[in-house]
Parts: sequence; structure tokens; C-alpha cells
Amino acid sequence: MQPYIGSGPYCYSNSLAMMLGDHAPSPSVIEVLTGSPFGFQALAGHLPLFDPYGWDPDQGLDTAIDLLGWTCRREGAEDDEEAIAKLRDAVKAGPVLVGPVEMGLLLNHPGFGQPIEADHFLLVLDVDDDRVRYHDPHGFPYATLPVPAFLAAWRADTIGYKSARYTIRSDFQRVREVSEEAALRACLPQAAAWLSQRDDVEVPPGTIGGQDATDRLAEMILAGLDPEVHGHMVHFAIRVGARRLADAATALASLGLREAADVASEQARLVGSLQYELVAGSAERAAEAVRTLGPTYAILAALLKPA
Repeated sequence: MQPYIGSGPYCYSNSLAMMLGDHAPSPSVIEVLTGSPFGFQALAGHLPLFDPYGWDPDQGLDTAIDLLGWTCRREGAEDDEEAIAKLRDAVKAGPVLVGPVEMGLLLNHPGFGQPIEADHFLLVLDVDDDRVRYHDPHGFPYATLPVPAFLAAWRADTIGYKSARYTIRSDFQRVREVSEEAALRACLPQAAAWLSQRDDVEVPPGTIGGQDATDRLAEMILAGLDPEVHGHMVHFAIRVGARRLADAATALASLGLREAADVASEQARLVGSLQYELVAGSAERAAEAVRTLGPTYAILAALLKPA
């Protein structure tokens, strides 16, 4: 089992790690604490995501913050005027975590300028009369945007799961000391629940999870993926899915849960193998990997389920 170190779309975990500073575990540990590695879903039966049925980054962030022993103020705003006023006030005390934002409207990214229905998270550092300055974990430290452009992205009109428009997390307070090991152990019951497909979550109509979803993905691959779904898979979903699972395997091994770690490691290998097969157009091999992946979620759920 070889841990992965490198780039990847870990925007909310990287942003939270920056927010917590010296008290933060690695972004890889934070990602596991969000619950993201523990499941697979086909959103509306069509969009494959290597995260649990009913999960989203907004609730995942709140979970990780709590498991690490922190609290924060999470709020939104009704309009641009209220949002920028809250942001200006919040950054007086230090950086704040902002997101989801519409990534396609972040004009510091070359070639962007239109909504692409992709969520993103940032650490805002300061705001003056004209510009918002922020650390963009997609590779742009100290990026800036004109205030109106930033607000357009932050409004997140295209992000369906957002809890509010202009979501901001500020006033982070550490309320208890929690070790990295304790936080990881505390997340295991939630991981088992995610893997077992929780029934207390809201999902878009037609959404399916677990092996039903992997079976659907295999069928889609063999029938020929829509160009948008293919692009989503090879540019984002496989990258983040394989890394999440590799990080989960490393975390589980650190807790001495070797059998569970081996399952997560095999999941990471299967998901990672999809990248070449889909880029190269090897539909049969990609579908076979997805079919092999399907039953592993129930196996991992059984291994992590509290005794």
C-alpha cells in the first residue's frame, strides 16, 4: 500500500487545512473525515460520483470540522450587498472559508468565464473596495477577482446542493482537543452508515447508490458515455475518487484495520485504472473494473460496522 502524494481536486479539504493552520491534520485526513470515500452514487441516475449516496461537500465539511473538535459560524446571504458586507466584516478577524462557488466563473482560471456546474471552495484573505483576494487551492495562491465577478461565482446559482447562496464559514473556534487518531476512529460509524446507503438524506429523483449505481455506470460505459459524462469522469471524478480511496486505505491502515484498508486499497486501484481505459476508449475493460468495484462497498460496510 503506497500513499499518494500529489495534486488533485481537494478544494474543500485544502481550504479547511489552510483555515485551521497549525492545528490542521493533512488534507488527506480531512478528506476521509468528510466521509467522501465511503460510497458511490449516480446522481439522478446519470452523473457518476465516487462519493456516498446522498453525500455532498457542504455537509462533509461540517462533519470534518466537528470531528476535529472545532465549531464555526456558517451563514449565507440574500443578495450581493448583504454578502459582500458580511465578507468584509468577517475577514477583519482573519481568513474565512467560502464555498461552494461556481468554478467556471472564477476568472483567474485561464479559459473560464461561463458556468460549468462545478463546485469549488476558497480561503478568502481580504477585501478592498475593488478586489477580493483569496487562496484558490486549485493552484492559485493570492488570486484576486473584481468584487462583482467574485460575487457572481459565490452566488453558486448552478450548484444544486448548496445550503444557502453566498455560503461563508467564519469565526472558527477550537472547543475540544482531538487527536488525528481519535477523529478517524470517531468517523468510522458514519463511514459504515454512508456505505450502507443512509435513508435520512435527500437526493435528486432517480439517484441510486452502491452496486446498483456501479451496475448502471457499467451499462453506460458499454453503451457509450455522453461526451459531458465522459469529460466529467476523465477530468475530475476518477482523479478525486481514486485519491479519496487511497487516502481512506492509508487512514484505515494507520488504525490497524488492515482488512478494511486492503478493501479500500483495491477500490482505489480499480477506480484509478479507469483513467486510461476511458481515455483510450477501452469500454469492456472499464466496465469490468466497475463491475468488480460494485460489491466492495457492501464488504467494506460490513468491516466498518460497529460491533
